[in-house]
Amino acid sequence: MTRLHGSFLTFAATLALGLGAGAGGALAASSIVIGLQQEPTNLDPTADATASIDGMLTQNVYESLTIVSESGEVLPALAESWTVSEDGLVYTFNLVQGAKYHDGTDFDSADVVFAFSRAMAEDSVNPSKSIFKPIDTVTAPDAHTVVITLTRKDAFFLFNMAQGDASIVAEESADGNNATPVGTGPFKFDGWTRGDRLTLVKNSDWRGAGDVALDKVEFRFISDAAAATAAMMSEELDAYPAFPAPELLPQFEADPRFKVEVGSTEGEVILAMNNSKPPFDNVEVRRAISYAINRDEIIDGAMYGQALPIGSFYPPHGPAYVDLTGLYPHDAEKAKAMFEEAGVAGTTMTLRVPPFPYATRSAEIIQAELADAGVDVKVENVEWGFWIDEIYKKKNYDMTIIAHTAPNDMGNFARGPGYFYGYDDATFTALWDEIQTEADPDKRNDLLKKGQEYLADQAVHGFLFQMPRLSVLKTGVDGFWASAPVLYQPLAGVSVN
Repeated sequence: MTRLHGSFLTFAATLALGLGAGAGGALAASSIVIGLQQEPTNLDPTADATASIDGMLTQNVYESLTIVSESGEVLPALAESWTVSEDGLVYTFNLVQGAKYHDGTDFDSADVVFAFSRAMAEDSVNPSKSIFKPIDTVTAPDAHTVVITLTRKDAFFLFNMAQGDASIVAEESADGNNATPVGTGPFKFDGWTRGDRLTLVKNSDWRGAGDVALDKVEFRFISDAAAATAAMMSEELDAYPAFPAPELLPQFEADPRFKVEVGSTEGEVILAMNNSKPPFDNVEVRRAISYAINRDEIIDGAMYGQALPIGSFYPPHGPAYVDLTGLYPHDAEKAKAMFEEAGVAGTTMTLRVPPFPYATRSAEIIQAELADAGVDVKVENVEWGFWIDEIYKKKNYDMTIIAHTAPNDMGNFARGPGYFYGYDDATFTALWDEIQTEADPDKRNDLLKKGQEYLADQAVHGFLFQMPRLSVLKTGVDGFWASAPVLYQPLAGVSVN
């Protein structure tokens, strides 16, 4: 599964929330203003990998068969219940009845068949098409039942079905979801002024509408961390989950108007290398880069110490975590010798980074570290739309810095040369096949440990740090998750007192 960002997001795209009748026209107490660092290029999570789409719309406008709680538990959503066959291959979902899309059309099993067929199609543009790969057939024996048959066991199937990529969209409105999203969720799309704001309003017809406290949600796009901080302090914004300026947390901790929460995310921040082109197709060059980088220096400089180092692609809070940060201890001289042996000493590498503080700050530090090891790095700061098009879609890059916030996403390394990593390794692909089909949690964790060790040994990327979720909330704002086990933040449970 893939979701990319910008505070990759830690919600992937850093969210800032504002409430009350503060400066700058903030909304009334039954409404909330959410400042977002990352504006997406479109609003369809089944067609675009930008994490802020999920942050705004998944499980708020769009719904899926299942939903994941803050603790990581899979719960019912559009499927009110389900059964699984003894062999683990057949899932029978019993759907909620009476639900409607925001355009008034009825939700039923035909919508699920359409949404999944669309995601699985040969020409599908779903950014996480791989989560549908285990599916053999999707059938609807009646209007309120869906039967999904798999070709093999999938340990992450129900969890994956809760993601924005698996949103149940309707045939009548799917083509327009990129600009005018239509779902079945607790909030309806109200408007989008590009470069400025996006608004949602409460869906009074939603089955749980009586428990939804907010009448209106407004997302404001504030790309600059300093501007977001100023807006927060002036109470134009009254809350900021996934706060992008860790160096400024002390001032909020000292201010009784605010509360600061520190949580975890699924966001691995990596120095991604294009494994499909020289010299990054040479494992010794990749290993040299791993020796050249200094994680402690990067964390101190880019995150002001507010992050945990990682040595592979797995979160430190996960049950299968292996500490591999000592595999490539910082050694500029060793890196320099390896670069010379590989014939790349003195060459220039390009580092294209998206416009997010963790990425731009890290890039400056890595540029200096690689210079110490004898390699010149040209840093190019690019806009998010350019990053998605040129780097993610076209693989037009040498190196980049990005956070992957989707959970259970080690399978990215098994997506083959077409994925933007340019990494194609039959050994790892076979290992990932074992991981995702292993039903026993202990055995699966053992396999995940092997996966971490293999990726670290191959130095596929420079593994930097795990993105924390640093939240600043105004006192009286309740219901926001402290940690982010998934990309979305359900707003149906948020309230303002």
